[in-house]
Amino acid sequence: MTEAVHVGGAPASRPDLEELLSQVALGDQRAFAALYDAVASPVLGVARGVLRDRAQSEEVAQEVLVEVWRTARRFRPERGSAVNWILTLAHRRAVDRVRSAEAAAARDHRAALLDRMPAYDQVTEQVEARLEREQVRHCLLALTEIQRQAITLAYYRGLTYRQVAQDLGLPLGTVKTRLRDGLVRLRDCLGVDG
Repeated sequence: MTEAVHVGGAPASRPDLEELLSQVALGDQRAFAALYDAVASPVLGVARGVLRDRAQSEEVAQEVLVEVWRTARRFRPERGSAVNWILTLAHRRAVDRVRSAEAAAARDHRAALLDRMPAYDQVTEQVEARLEREQVRHCLLALTEIQRQAITLAYYRGLTYRQVAQDLGLPLGTVKTRLRDGLVRLRDCLGVDG
């Protein structure tokens, strides 16, 4: 058998990431430093592939590595390798950053559209109010003279029922009846649901 010959000294051994993660889960800072050195570059690469922005990619990589430090105990070797778990965290975090940016842009766009909406249309409001007044006048003309007078005194001049009865020289009960009947006829004429 022949042995492999390594030029330049002893071969560099790759750290056992699963073992490092289990030590990180116990709070071992040295293990985290070794893990960081082993995965920081691939994590940054994944973030950069999704985000395409260097500064945001660096932020996401930093967030992912902090998350690895805090959640190392959640790693389950039976579900996959340590590097895949870490790179999956990086990919998810980068995608979340993209979605967040897209949602913020959509909110800004909607806000900009709202700013461009026409202001309160005073002319339309005046036309609608005028049409409503004309309809009320038309419906008032359809009432009996006593109903129209009683409603005009009570609702346009603000008199009490007793004052309306005195002005019209009618008993209070008659005025109340005429007002009620007149209001029912107005409601029906105006098409208002009772």
